[in-house]
Amino acid sequence: MKILYLGEPDSGTTARQRAEALRRLGHEVFHVDPRSPMPRTRWALSLGVRTGFRAWQPFINRHVRRMAATFDYDLIWVDCGGEISPDLLRSLKARGALAINYNHDDPFATRDGRKWDQYRECLPEYDLVVVVRDENLAEARALGARRVARVFRPYDPVAHAPLVLSEVERNQWASEVIFVGAWMPERGPFMVRLLELGVPLTILGSDWNKDPEHARLRSAIRGGPVHGKDYVKAIQCAKVALGMLSKGNRDLHTTRSAEVPFIGGAVFCAERTAEHAVMFQEGGQALFWSSPEECAQSCKMILADPERRDHMAAAARERVIELHLSNDAVMAWVLNQLKEAHDSIVRTLSVEPTISR
Repeated sequence: MKILYLGEPDSGTTARQRAEALRRLGHEVFHVDPRSPMPRTRWALSLGVRTGFRAWQPFINRHVRRMAATFDYDLIWVDCGGEISPDLLRSLKARGALAINYNHDDPFATRDGRKWDQYRECLPEYDLVVVVRDENLAEARALGARRVARVFRPYDPVAHAPLVLSEVERNQWASEVIFVGAWMPERGPFMVRLLELGVPLTILGSDWNKDPEHARLRSAIRGGPVHGKDYVKAIQCAKVALGMLSKGNRDLHTTRSAEVPFIGGAVFCAERTAEHAVMFQEGGQALFWSSPEECAQSCKMILADPERRDHMAAAARERVIELHLSNDAVMAWVLNQLKEAHDSIVRTLSVEPTISR
């Protein structure tokens, strides 16, 4: 299949990883960055988000149409898609191509303001909409989505494969308890409390200087965001990796929930949720907590038991593989959902020719 793929192209992004997974499945993927005409500055992105990308729409539309005209595609795959307007999507579909939207964000929540205005307007135009939350199923249908499917966030079997590391690398990246992720208002007090409780904590991520108690966190902050092999090294060389949720996004699991176990090395120690409970056996494959006190207790317990720690990390890795949570498996499943939907439309039209698509 020839796929016109609209999404972030940068190495290390999950959008790029999904595009690469589609290539591994044997498809020809033409990757176009809708934001390419936008200046690569914080103010330009902020303006885009605050206007639902309408401020940049003429430039985005012209760029995407020009690039799409050079490729004879069968399928349009829009990753997230806040930048894609209904008019643009309809023009891309005009040659008879089907369209998928895959969004691992929460475009129906209020946290991001007007960022997802056009995404929501486009929903009736997609042949399949893929989301990562149960709530999003009904929310997408209420706005006109014709077919909606839900997936768990996957790991990437190539980008997150464990690495063969030298002793120097292991020492460089070694940590006891690590959190890799951006600062959010609810995360700062949690981390401060872990430090108060004596957890040997390391933090890697962006914007931690924004925390009101940054001075108390400074000793734990090792650096900014890490991507690619550095991200894998950070997880692989830790003994425990924390799984924090985004409250503004109504998360019950995150990308870390599959990535950390697949990378291996660290025990996954995450917030207790119904979805984490489905993914892992508590105490056997992962550790869960509902408060910083319980998190600290679990971290100290597993740090003192290296044999159990190794067994638990290995069991969690086997579990995510068993659940078929790789990008390759999830992308193949999504394409099969589209095929089933398209075949159903064809059968319906053959029986009831007066029914409009």
